[in-house]
Amino acid sequence: MQKRRDEDEPVEIAIVGDLTDSEAELTDRLLSVEPGGECTIYFDSPGGSPYCAVSLMTLIQLRDIRATGIVTGECSSATLWPFAACRRRIVTPYSVMLFHPMRWQSEENVGLAEAAEWARHFGHLEQEMDELLAHLFGVSPSLMHEWINPGRYVIGRELADAGMAELVELDKLHR
Repeated sequence: MQKRRDEDEPVEIAIVGDLTDSEAELTDRLLSVEPGGECTIYFDSPGGSPYCAVSLMTLIQLRDIRATGIVTGECSSATLWPFAACRRRIVTPYSVMLFHPMRWQSEENVGLAEAAEWARHFGHLEQEMDELLAHLFGVSPSLMHEWINPGRYVIGRELADAGMAELVELDKLHR
């Protein structure tokens, strides 16, 4: 676990690797930010459980956390939800985001009726989540649909050009 140098500095959280593997730690780190407080979240994740992503996004939103999200590498799939929930989003020209339809999972051995209900439920939930993602990013649902279906890699510059994040040129950081 990371230690803070000064209690007045914002909490720093790294979302690295599969969300599912570190859900408990990430939840605990977000809960360590006081409601209305600030934090910086660094993203380098290919995604993971949609439920984990929804949970992290919900914590950021309901606790009114003033999060700055910085994509240091990849921010794809389910990881897009907590990134979109950040009030300030920063990318580099080398940041990569994969937008695609959510991949929901269920147990392998389900009956026909349960499978039909599962498909109905997740079809409805997927549409609502796509609309929510567009809302959080402040773009039209049609742009989200264009990027999500069938799935598209978007680079940092393109995300910034769409008004969804700030672009930081790495070569200018040294000047």
